[in-house]
Amino acid sequence: MSTLCLLSTTARRAPKLLVSQCHSHAEVSDKIKLSLVLPHQSIFTSTDVIEVNITATTRDMGILANHVPSIEPLCPGVVEVIESGSVSKKWFVSGGFTTVHPNDKLTIGVVEAVSLEDFSWAVHMNLQEALKVAAGNRSEEDKMDKMSHSSGVESISTMQIGMITL
Repeated sequence: MSTLCLLSTTARRAPKLLVSQCHSHAEVSDKIKLSLVLPHQSIFTSTDVIEVNITATTRDMGILANHVPSIEPLCPGVVEVIESGSVSKKWFVSGGFTTVHPNDKLTIGVVEAVSLEDFSWAVHMNLQEALKVAAGNRSEEDKMDKMSHSSGVESISTMQIGMITL
């Protein structure tokens, strides 16, 4: 009879224990600790942020606290960090990896990162100059060299204009 009482008591307490565990987990944190690192510098080091938006090879992702652990390769694109409320910072990254660790930790390792605030309209001017040179009386080799340069500048310029409208 004592075994039956023990099982009955445990069965009544089990839902309460599960509910209290769920509540404590949800209340743990609403921020994620971000480390955004390059080979030569750290932009963020375990900094509390609200959200990080990335361009992964599989899809665009928004990473919040309590995100499932994962590893994602990054495409060249923009990493947006929302530190508080509507305050956000954006970087253009050349590619890399994002690792979401347990316990609300996020590490982004990239080879190159440039703040979008540092981009200037000089990129657009360089594109115009390269297109003029390519259309001029140069050798085909010079034109091809300038056109290949202008396509890269054009991509950055298009990305920059797109980011300004965001």
